[in-house]
Amino acid sequence: MIGRIFLYLAAGAGLLVAGGVLYIRLADMPPETWHADPERGERTGRPNDVLVAEGGDLPSPVLAAPPAEVAARLDAIALAEAGTERIAGSPEEGWMTYVQRSALVGYPDAVSVKVTAEGEGSRVAIWSRSRFGYRDFGVNRARVDRWLAALQP
Repeated sequence: MIGRIFLYLAAGAGLLVAGGVLYIRLADMPPETWHADPERGERTGRPNDVLVAEGGDLPSPVLAAPPAEVAARLDAIALAEAGTERIAGSPEEGWMTYVQRSALVGYPDAVSVKVTAEGEGSRVAIWSRSRFGYRDFGVNRARVDRWLAALQP
């Protein structure tokens, strides 16, 4: 009798976990909500995002290449990573937003990138943030560091 109750409880817990994972993996990331200007976005104050912009966590790098070239390179860098898709914007606009999902559970992170002219070069702003949770264990910072390193000549 107790064994059967335990079995039902375990099965119920397993269904709840599977349902939660399915919800996270299939969570919608509507562009109208997540396509945010990294230079003007409203941060939540939680430690699950990183901002590369004036007054952000990291200063915006200035690169000695035209904005169209930098935006195209950033787009290629982003889309080359597993689990990443562009949900809004384009390199031609110089403002793009991507969703990158973790491999195991599929946690979605939104990454908005904006490239603007700065003198004869380009300034890059990036806002990488988690949709779920409070902490991200450095995932967003690692992504931004990786993308910025790949941009360097």
